[in-house]
Amino acid sequence: MTDRESPRQILALIPARGGSKSIPRKNLLMVGGKPLIAHSIEQALASRHITRTIVSTDDAEIADVARQYGADVPFMRPSDLAQDLSPDIDVFRHALGWLRDREGYHCDLVVHLRPTGPVRRVALIDEAVELLLGSPDAHSLRSVSRALQTPYKMWRIVDGHLDPLLRIDGVPEPHCMPRQSLPGVYWQNGYVDIVRPAVVIELGMMTGQKIVPFVVDDPVLELDYPDAIPHLEAALSALQRGEWPGSLSPQPVRHPV
Repeated sequence: MTDRESPRQILALIPARGGSKSIPRKNLLMVGGKPLIAHSIEQALASRHITRTIVSTDDAEIADVARQYGADVPFMRPSDLAQDLSPDIDVFRHALGWLRDREGYHCDLVVHLRPTGPVRRVALIDEAVELLLGSPDAHSLRSVSRALQTPYKMWRIVDGHLDPLLRIDGVPEPHCMPRQSLPGVYWQNGYVDIVRPAVVIELGMMTGQKIVPFVVDDPVLELDYPDAIPHLEAALSALQRGEWPGSLSPQPVRHPV
């Protein structure tokens, strides 16, 4: 068995629709000398555990580029599953159902790699896979970062008055406490998420109920706006030199609301 082989079937699924509101044709945009989607494909192919890499797309040009970089595109995603508000669960259910019904293909885990977050260390992808494989009772793994702001200091406006978003039993005013004294909270960052196929097919969910946390300390960069491109390219260069994230911390990009 080589370092690239795995006794299990681990599928990487990279969703990449043709439409994009913020940046037209975003998944094909050249970033660091390659189409954006190529970075996620190459990371999946470099993994020691991922045994198959599939791109789910509705777009013929994206499909061609994905194949050029080594991904499998065994089907075209129906256009009604590639809309602005199409949920991930429908995309994953379609892919797994197609592979099961047309190829008789089954896998142990599905690794979700979003092409809009191309700055990843392959070692962390493999570490996440190993963590879920070692947690047989868990339904999924979700990568998270420590939140920079605490929701215990956040509010809703109800009937014209401020109402705390969260409360703590026995603590009348948690919003007045030092942040360090409040419970730690985490932001789901989309770096790498992994789910068992049965959770998608049988439960109709992307995470299920038992979710393993995978805390990522690296800066998490996404391409949502054009001004993020220089920071992504700087980070990708540092990653290629083996210097990410220690020697370079690009300016954090904005997350869409």
